[in-house]
Amino acid sequence: MHMGIDATIVMPRTTPSIKVDAVRRRGAKVVLEGDAYDDASKLAKAMVERDGMTYIPPFDDVDVIAGQGTVAMEILRQYPKHIDVVFIPVGGGGLCAGMAAYIKSVRPQIKIVAVEAEDSACLKAAIMNKSRVVLPHVGIFAEGVAVAQIGEETFRIIEQTVDEFITATTDEMCAAIKDIFEDTRSIAEPAGALALAGLKKYVETNGCEGQTLIAIDSGANTNFDRLRYISERTEIGEQREAILAVTIPEKAGSYLRFCELLGEHSITEFNYRYADNRDAHIFVGLQIPAGGKGRKEIVQLLTDNGYEAMDMTDNEMAKLHIRYMVGGRAPEAANERVYRFEFPERPGALLNFLTKLANRWNISMFHYRNHGSAFGRVLVGMQVPDEQGAELERALEELKFNFWEETDNPAYSFFLS
Repeated sequence: MHMGIDATIVMPRTTPSIKVDAVRRRGAKVVLEGDAYDDASKLAKAMVERDGMTYIPPFDDVDVIAGQGTVAMEILRQYPKHIDVVFIPVGGGGLCAGMAAYIKSVRPQIKIVAVEAEDSACLKAAIMNKSRVVLPHVGIFAEGVAVAQIGEETFRIIEQTVDEFITATTDEMCAAIKDIFEDTRSIAEPAGALALAGLKKYVETNGCEGQTLIAIDSGANTNFDRLRYISERTEIGEQREAILAVTIPEKAGSYLRFCELLGEHSITEFNYRYADNRDAHIFVGLQIPAGGKGRKEIVQLLTDNGYEAMDMTDNEMAKLHIRYMVGGRAPEAANERVYRFEFPERPGALLNFLTKLANRWNISMFHYRNHGSAFGRVLVGMQVPDEQGAELERALEELKFNFWEETDNPAYSFFLS
């Protein structure tokens, strides 16, 4: 607007409000469309055709790529000393392609590592397939890199210039957000912390003592209410917390003996609900040394002392839902099938979800949680006769939401079935 040019920015509805408001403050018109980048991109191109506007791609354009590559130019000018590895976040690939092309032209000995979110790794899929592919589902926790297909030009450049590819989980991104906050007192968004999460993963595997490593913090558009979820997942992302499901005798003194056995391990979470006179099933969180050391030893200690123990630290269903539902057994819920859903958090999304399912099958279990206004997570149990299984699968596909069947998940059988 400072140059007298009207601009319309099309964003997904899941874009954090802090980012939307910042764009509006700069004078641009904002249009919200769809749940991810690809939905917004389709509308933007249609508006260009309809209104005769000029389309400016967010990443798949040589001029945009060159502009993003100036980040590398600034880094090398500001830090002319030896650099071993540069870690760059990837969504559509513009930043990575531009930076990698510049670095390899000027200082080709520097290693380039591309880092993607595990649930939106379109570059990894393209590398494995040796051609661009469209991901069937894209996770939106790191909405800044939530792209279903890597750009055509960006992929061509990245194939020639990037040395290694890494993916990072949600927990690892959350831990990286904490690291950035503790070091700089600033809060990165998940996509912004992605490269640091990849750097930490790389160091765990390769050591890298004495090396100079650089990670790109690419953004800080995080709504405040999302920080609750980020802080909850950080300890697991740092591998400082173990989540266990343990069976102990349902009798006086059992809790005391269990806690005494754990010794100096601090209990971070303890969930229990009486079920019967024989056994108590508990959901317990324990603080462990950084790096995940001690998880196997704790499980072995409990097993050796007669406890049935399962490590749930990497069980997404347990971390998202079960910890809030311990004790909700329903022995009379026949033919129950359990699914976990993720859907964009927009007005009417939950109602739309219920409308399409509730009138067809009896819902026997329901747990919903909003994760910082960007996406909602739902765990649903439905009573579905065996002969209607195929019909249910078709109905779920029609919802166009990411979903996973969890009927055979040990966390479900241990605490809820």
